[in-house]
Amino acid sequence: MARGGTVLPGPKSRVKAVALTAMTAAAYTVGVVVLAPISFYIYQVRVADALLALSTILGLPVIAGTAIGCALANLYGGYGIVDIVGGSLANLIATTVGFLIAKRRFRGSLIVALLAETLIVSIIVGGYLAVLFNVPLEVGFLGILVGSLISINLLGYGLVKVLKRLGHYG
Repeated sequence: MARGGTVLPGPKSRVKAVALTAMTAAAYTVGVVVLAPISFYIYQVRVADALLALSTILGLPVIAGTAIGCALANLYGGYGIVDIVGGSLANLIATTVGFLIAKRRFRGSLIVALLAETLIVSIIVGGYLAVLFNVPLEVGFLGILVGSLISINLLGYGLVKVLKRLGHYG
C-alpha cells in the first residue's frame, strides 16, 4: 500500500496508464495541429482542450497526456519556448486542479472542476499570449476564455457525460 491507504497499481495497470497517457498526448497533438487555424493566436478555440475534462474521471494519465500533447502541439505552433512550456504548464496545473476538485464528488463538482480548468488555462495562456502579441491582458484573457468555455466546458463536459453514461467511468 502507498501513503493514504491506496493500493499501488500492478504491472498491467501501469501499462494501461502509460498507454492512456500516450493516446491522450497523441490525440491532443493531432487535434491541435489538424485544427491549427483555430488552435493558435490570441483568439482560439482549441478543440483538443476538451480532453482536459477527462482528467476529472481518468486522472494522472490524462493530466500527463494533455501536458505532453500541448508541448508537442506548441512546437508546431511556432511561438517558441514560452508557448511550449507555458501551455504545457497551464494544462498540467489546470487538469491537476480539476482532478482534485472532481475527486471530492460534491454536487456540481464536475462543473466547478471544469470552470477551474478554464480559468487557469485562460489566465496563464491569455497572460503570456498578451505579452507575446503586445495586446492588453484583458484581450489575452478573454480571447482564451471564450474558446476554453466552448472546448472544456461544453465539449469536454459532453465527453465526460457520454463516457459516464456508457458506464465506462464514475
